[in-house]
Amino acid sequence: MTTSTAVDVRLVAGALGAQIRGIDLNTLTDAGFALVHDLLLKHQVVFLAGQTGLTPEAHVAFGRRFGEVELHPYLPRLEGHPEIVVIDSTDGGKVDVWHTDMTFHQSPPIASILHLTELPEVGGDTMWTNQCRVYEALSAPLRDLLDGLTAVHVIRIGTEFTSRAEHPVVRVHPETGRRSLYVNRLFTSHIPQLTRTESDALLEHLFRFSESPQFTCRYRWQVGDVAVWDNRVTQHYAINDYDGLRRGQRITVLGDHPAGDPPRWEHYAPAPGERYWPDRVNAVESY
Repeated sequence: MTTSTAVDVRLVAGALGAQIRGIDLNTLTDAGFALVHDLLLKHQVVFLAGQTGLTPEAHVAFGRRFGEVELHPYLPRLEGHPEIVVIDSTDGGKVDVWHTDMTFHQSPPIASILHLTELPEVGGDTMWTNQCRVYEALSAPLRDLLDGLTAVHVIRIGTEFTSRAEHPVVRVHPETGRRSLYVNRLFTSHIPQLTRTESDALLEHLFRFSESPQFTCRYRWQVGDVAVWDNRVTQHYAINDYDGLRRGQRITVLGDHPAGDPPRWEHYAPAPGERYWPDRVNAVESY
């Protein structure tokens, strides 16, 4: 699809993803942003090719068109530009787990914008999954159950940073009205209305279903590419299949409190002596 003689838009996959060529984020116009925003709502992740000269100031300005830019609570920041997080494969920059950014916050970011400036010769692709399609592909009885549940999301970084939030399992997008599955392997601890055994089994089913190839796209980066994704309706996965350097800069845009149907059941009350707490954090700790 070609929108004009200068701007070209192509779909990346059937499930989600669109790539734009011909827009320079350093000189982004209102019409250019409107196109990006429209494509983001329709295709969940948008790739802007050829942004090799993107300045930190333009990166931040692009993010501010979506909303207030967040200062990340624990990742390293670019000197002189605290809104920008430095992504470095040699310094904790490999996160090869499916996740939605920062769901442990009460108001997780609505969007993330990543600019990659250095890449290995091969490898280092990123995958995204469309959580709207995931939800819509579930059976009606399971969707009905999930609409009435919440999930607890947790992170702990040593003794320096801990955060916990409870969100609807099914989130309603404030702009499109579409429902999406809102749980992820990295930060979702449990569904508090269920027993631990029930919660573990249901979440594992939802995680695996979300990762099915028919809901995903895979993007092969070129140096200078920018990706902006709707954090309300996607998960992503940075593939760790390379030995070279992979570096870039990312900003996140402050979000709103996830909206969904009110929970239909109270939290599960464990029997005396039943081991239920504490939360499982970072997707790896045992109960």
